[in-house]
Amino acid sequence: MYAITGITGQVGGALANALLEKNVAVRAVVRDADKGRAWAARGCDMALARMDDAASLAEAFRGAEGVFILPPPEFDPAPGFPEARAVIDAVKSALEAARPAKVVCLSTIGAQAEQSNLLTQRTLMEEALGDLPMPVAFLRPAWFMENAAWDVASARDEGVIRSFLQPLDKPVPMIATADIGRVAAQMLMENWHGRRIVELEGPQRVTPNDIADTFARILGRPLRAEAVPRETWGALFRSQGTRDPMPRIQMLDGFNEGWIEFEGDPAGIVKGDVGLEAVLRGLVGRA
Repeated sequence: MYAITGITGQVGGALANALLEKNVAVRAVVRDADKGRAWAARGCDMALARMDDAASLAEAFRGAEGVFILPPPEFDPAPGFPEARAVIDAVKSALEAARPAKVVCLSTIGAQAEQSNLLTQRTLMEEALGDLPMPVAFLRPAWFMENAAWDVASARDEGVIRSFLQPLDKPVPMIATADIGRVAAQMLMENWHGRRIVELEGPQRVTPNDIADTFARILGRPLRAEAVPRETWGALFRSQGTRDPMPRIQMLDGFNEGWIEFEGDPAGIVKGDVGLEAVLRGLVGRA
């Protein structure tokens, strides 16, 4: 049996689906019982736990052959990332107490970067969980293709997508959440020793112009990508309610300047199967 945190999200849900398709027992670790009912109806065991509560997490992980850790993202962290540190401390204590046979953690491309940015939350997790007494694997996916959900309305209504990824013709490693879940399921069912890193991207790298062209094909209308001037980012993010826009700005700088990248040999990067057009068609359909 595998205990899955974050099962109500896109990645955790895709992972659980992949395991259930193989008739593997799944325990849905959820904060809210109502959100877990759909998974219980599909035959999953259900455990209630908060990601910052070591005791409830330990109980949820106890008896599991493997555990998937999906830390909740904090898009507007306080200085020093206290929110992430609280989750990391609780998860580590719970895993040390429950002692599952193996652990897979969702990390990120660029987790090795020394420059502080929004993704540093995953760097801290890797540092803390890397010395656990059981085998631990960190799955480092690329930029999520599903982030283009923010562009659907402007693509449909205005014929433009506004991009923070720049320049507009720069290929960026991207991945579909369905592929992340599928690869995470494969990893949970594998055996390894010690600390392991798996880096994952889609079939090909994607430029903002590619996203605009693909939306144009799907929507049947002319479309262009437009770069959002960097000097406007801080005021824009604050107007959207962000207290401190710098971690997000630094993350975007990392992608644009190239220091948020994969760490390993390019030949060893795992490639997903799902292409950009399939993801964007799904986003448009749901919108």
